[in-house]
Amino acid sequence: MTEGNERALGMKVLIVDDELDTPTAEGRAVCALVDELVKAEVTVTKSISAGDGKCVILSDPSIQCTMIDWCLGDDNPKTHDKAKKLLRLIRSRNIHIPIFLMADRSIATLIPADVMALVDELVWVLEDTPTFIAGRVMAAMKRYSDHIEPPFNKALMDFAEVCEYSWHTPGHTGGTAFLKSPVGRAFFQYFGENLFRSDLSISVGELGSLLDHTGPIGESEKYAARVFGADRSYTVTNGTSASNRIIFMASVTRGDHVLVDRNCHKSIEQALIMTGAIPAYMKTSRNYLGLIGPIYPEDIGSEAVSRSISEHKLTVEPEFANEPAPSGAQENAITGKKLPVHAIITNSTYDGLCYNVRRVLEILGDSVSRIHFDEAWFGYARFNPLYKGRYGMFEKKRHRDAPTVFTTTSTHKLLAALSQASFIHVRDGMNPIPHDRFNESFMMHSSTSPQYAIIASNEVSAAMMSGTSGETLTRESIDEAIAFRQSMRKIFNDYRAKGKWFFDVWNADKVNGVDFENVSPKLLAEDQNCWVLHKNEEWHGFVDLEDGYAMLDPIKVSVVTPGVKLNGTLEEKGGIPAMLVTSYLDNRGIVVEKTTDFTILFLFSMGITKGKWGTLVNALLRFREDYENNTPLTEVLPDKVKIDPHHYENMGLGDLAREMFEEVRTLRLMELQKDIYKKIPKQDKTPNQSYQKLVHGKAKLMAIEDKDTANRTVATGIIPYPPGIPMLLSGENIGPSKRPHLEYLLALQKWDKKFNGFGHDIHGVENKGGKYYIHCLI
Repeated sequence: MTEGNERALGMKVLIVDDELDTPTAEGRAVCALVDELVKAEVTVTKSISAGDGKCVILSDPSIQCTMIDWCLGDDNPKTHDKAKKLLRLIRSRNIHIPIFLMADRSIATLIPADVMALVDELVWVLEDTPTFIAGRVMAAMKRYSDHIEPPFNKALMDFAEVCEYSWHTPGHTGGTAFLKSPVGRAFFQYFGENLFRSDLSISVGELGSLLDHTGPIGESEKYAARVFGADRSYTVTNGTSASNRIIFMASVTRGDHVLVDRNCHKSIEQALIMTGAIPAYMKTSRNYLGLIGPIYPEDIGSEAVSRSISEHKLTVEPEFANEPAPSGAQENAITGKKLPVHAIITNSTYDGLCYNVRRVLEILGDSVSRIHFDEAWFGYARFNPLYKGRYGMFEKKRHRDAPTVFTTTSTHKLLAALSQASFIHVRDGMNPIPHDRFNESFMMHSSTSPQYAIIASNEVSAAMMSGTSGETLTRESIDEAIAFRQSMRKIFNDYRAKGKWFFDVWNADKVNGVDFENVSPKLLAEDQNCWVLHKNEEWHGFVDLEDGYAMLDPIKVSVVTPGVKLNGTLEEKGGIPAMLVTSYLDNRGIVVEKTTDFTILFLFSMGITKGKWGTLVNALLRFREDYENNTPLTEVLPDKVKIDPHHYENMGLGDLAREMFEEVRTLRLMELQKDIYKKIPKQDKTPNQSYQKLVHGKAKLMAIEDKDTANRTVATGIIPYPPGIPMLLSGENIGPSKRPHLEYLLALQKWDKKFNGFGHDIHGVENKGGKYYIHCLI
């Protein structure tokens, strides 16, 4: 183990022995062993029971070796059940950590084979010398450290320890430049020396090149490919937005037809602008709550694909229109055939619905040879069997007659990496893109001065998922989400039995005939059928969806506020708009992921604990209490009162909830939102053509109230949050004044004027003095 890695990882041993520090022969022998380890600068954590040892194992992943007494005093001397359970727990969490079993030689032959398979070494503390045992422990820890350290992190830490003089960029040279001024020194001290020592230049050949994929960086990408089940993986340091653009620019060019999930990220529209491709949009479903669902199977079949391409009637002359048709990305456009060369699907949806990917490939593979899954929020799926078949890299076998599959993953979102860390994963099939050609696009979107800490964190996110640890970590998130869901459903049903209200959670009401809150948590965590959207069940609201086609991800929890019926109409007795609850939670230090009209999304990432979700449940109970008591807004929402004291100062929480709900009804927000997503708008221009006009001043800001705005072509996409699905993309026609698109924007404008501090976030809309403006082509 290098000195640098010792400093980063430390050397720590857990010893579980009830005779530690006792005046017995074994106690003295173990004490002598502890002294030898301490001399070698090893931190020793002592535990005198299996129960305490379990707590240490669950709470301290920095343990690098575990030593367990086979004959613990509180264990059954015949069955050794507690020792066995402890050994199994360790191995379930980490298959590589060295385990030493301490036993008397006389009983060694009685240790079962299944136990021997769990341990690395047997030691006889009363026979072998403390120095010898300590040496074995040190050697095992070195092997363990060398094994778990992924290639780039090891090289980076080793290089940082060399302390070479730097005559290259970056100019702060390991942080020393910052020490020459007060503000720089404060900056240096805040982040610590290691950040600056690891901020290096492409000139450092020992670390390899991100652009050429050589050296430790190249080895790191090969390592990630093995972990994620890809043929090739690429580390991206400027986010999954860049990853999506890289794939598009490697796969399509001007005039190519592309199938695009309507529930796409802004980066997909940007990729369409940059490539000049012609999009044919695949309609995304929505349910009675406005939650984002999948593209139905019938909307990705070959007939639907042909229809969607022919309907828009857009044409762009390809780059090589007058040349013989080559193979690859240009073929369909050049030969004049209106066939797509690339398809992009968001998996999972923002609200947590993931596809049966095998089924998608079966249907869509008839029409397109390259399928790209934007899995920015779904990078953990491969590492838990609950998601089997629901992610892009799901198969072990390679099928060269199947589509080439790309996936993009934001490792910083729901894995553990620094912001902007992302992966591209590639599995070659039909019409593959060779690495050398793909890399031209990669280099176009990558920096020659990448942040090495981001590269290192990306690799760590893969390493954390490797082996059994990936399943252990994802299982913990799933278990916490299930516990929260069952707790919320129980409280909901308790209040409903009394004729009162509470918040519900969006998931099945029953599983195999058993009320959800009473289903075995183990079954919920292990049986995909508990989360699959079945055709005959009302709770999900996706009518006539093919059975098993979509599944709800349990860690993406939508809390439902009162007010909406299963048919999508508003309750006559009233309700509570979700943005009011979100604001209330924010004032209590709880920040949510997304808010729709009547749902709030919470993500149960690896950092969520029982304490965090317990606090959330308590806050929701307190909201109910404050709503019923009509607690003054000056107490529960003081920030909103400051924004508009004239409106809010003399109101209670219940007053505002009722006023908001009636405004939702009056403005027909739910009805209009449903209407705008029923049909994909008419395309007048491609996104690229629209952007060209915008750049050359052939677009202007127009008020949505202006009668001349009707029937205009929008120059930029318009994406309201909620629900996060583009209502209009660049080049599309906004429609007549009495059609839902303009009516919906006008309704949101009225809401924002009335409820100061509760405005909507709409990408592509400029809010000037309470009036909405959009860019339209002229």
